[in-house]
Amino acid sequence: MKMSTLQLVLAQINLLVGDIPGNTDQVVEVARRAHREHGADLVLFPELTLCGYPPEDLLLRPSMQKRIDGALEKLKQADLPCAVLVGYPRVVAGTVLNMAGLIQDGELVAEYAKQKLPNYQVFDELRYFVPGDQPCVVDIKGIPTAITICEDIWHPEPVMQAERAGARLMLNINASPFHRGKAQQRQALLGRQAQAGNMPIVYVNSVGGQDELVFDGGSFAVDANGELRARAPEFVESLLPVTVVAEEGDVRLEQGSDAKPLDGLASTYQALVLGVRDYVNKNGFKGVVLGLSGGIDSALTLAIAVDALGPDRVEAVMMPFRYTSDLSKNDAEDQARRLGIHYRVISIEGIFDAAMAALESEFAGSERDTTEENLQARSRGMLLMAISNKKGFMVLTTGNKSEMSVGYATLYGDMVGGYNALKDVPKVLVFELSRYRNTISEVIPESVITRPPSAELAPDQVDSDSLPPYEILDQILSLYIDHDHSAAYIIDQGFDEEIVMRVVRLVDRNEYKRRQAPVGVRISERGFGRDRRYPITNGWKAGE
Repeated sequence: MKMSTLQLVLAQINLLVGDIPGNTDQVVEVARRAHREHGADLVLFPELTLCGYPPEDLLLRPSMQKRIDGALEKLKQADLPCAVLVGYPRVVAGTVLNMAGLIQDGELVAEYAKQKLPNYQVFDELRYFVPGDQPCVVDIKGIPTAITICEDIWHPEPVMQAERAGARLMLNINASPFHRGKAQQRQALLGRQAQAGNMPIVYVNSVGGQDELVFDGGSFAVDANGELRARAPEFVESLLPVTVVAEEGDVRLEQGSDAKPLDGLASTYQALVLGVRDYVNKNGFKGVVLGLSGGIDSALTLAIAVDALGPDRVEAVMMPFRYTSDLSKNDAEDQARRLGIHYRVISIEGIFDAAMAALESEFAGSERDTTEENLQARSRGMLLMAISNKKGFMVLTTGNKSEMSVGYATLYGDMVGGYNALKDVPKVLVFELSRYRNTISEVIPESVITRPPSAELAPDQVDSDSLPPYEILDQILSLYIDHDHSAAYIIDQGFDEEIVMRVVRLVDRNEYKRRQAPVGVRISERGFGRDRRYPITNGWKAGE
């Protein structure tokens, strides 16, 4: 093999699901920029580039293939200065394949069909695609190069298959969503696979938010020894050049730029910010409005919203009632001032009293209970939705995963809205993220973080009146929800039997609430939504 140099550029870009013309235009623009700025011979784009990931039932639309064919033709006719590797769905003999295609000199010179179709967690590709079974090894500037797609790299067979077919370099295009710790898993995995296949692996990932999923980027390349040679930043669009040198049968990667990875709290916070930003912007909302209670959940949500959208696109409303403490009022006003947002105070006293007067005969002879507490939450929800309708601002809800798990939230009250930044964030992590955010700039008053959590729906109320301490609750919830352990198993780990049984019964009983909750950012391997699909009506016993 004569000496050959191949200049790759990994296009870590933010795509919009369903916007095939817009995504295609972005490929053309980015390819030209990659060639102009980095001398690219080949630009790698993410999985299902042209339709975005995941397209879900858009794949069932009869016009999908016609639109994809038009996009491919546009790329072939674009007179691109370099080759591009793009992803798209392809109908072949009546079945749909998850495809990657190499376009060079105006021709589609190679295609590869994804072999390993994930059908777990948030993935349900077997609903739409059939797997391929053949490797694709193409000569690119004298280098035998294998093309693979996302999940293929998580299994040994496609790598070994490519090696047997003579590949000396592997390209892997991805739409790999974020969860905590995922970046480290990817790098360790690719290091092992590169060693097993005795070839460098170049991995490009999508970036951006799509409903509950966040794609974190972090594209990178490892050499045949599994050593990192280049890495793109996380959570931002980026072009990462990777230089491949082949000489005398040896294929190696030159050392490229290395964007240091974010730590756990920083990456989680950035995922929440990106998820909110893209949901609001891609759906065309002017901004967001939220209820600012003076508590930690709404405080963290407000900080995320401002970091995502800027203060001019965020409005917060304090909606006090007779049980709202002066400390809550002062803390809410203080945080609003620190962040420079639009802030209003609207009392719910009149709305609540009018509702109680209307219900006087219905409630006659009844003691006060959670009905009156829920009515307070629903009064607030009504005000927020009215502001949303009038101003075109989406309501951002503020409940955390711990509350959503046990139903500590009010349907049509604090659950009303379009999106929930904290839906997959347990309460203990809410505190940790709040402290992390204050290391950047102190936007959350310290008293919000240190005071005992309270819904303030009754005199002197605190969350611990009706829930176990969050340090215990979150551990039980993680075992039961994230890991599917039984109540008996959790009790055997040393947790109090009465507390465990109460918690798991609350989780099971409140599936109907979660089914009606807004979508929210997924940061764990088992978020509520696409990850966890339990029947509302069922006879399963909590202790089993």
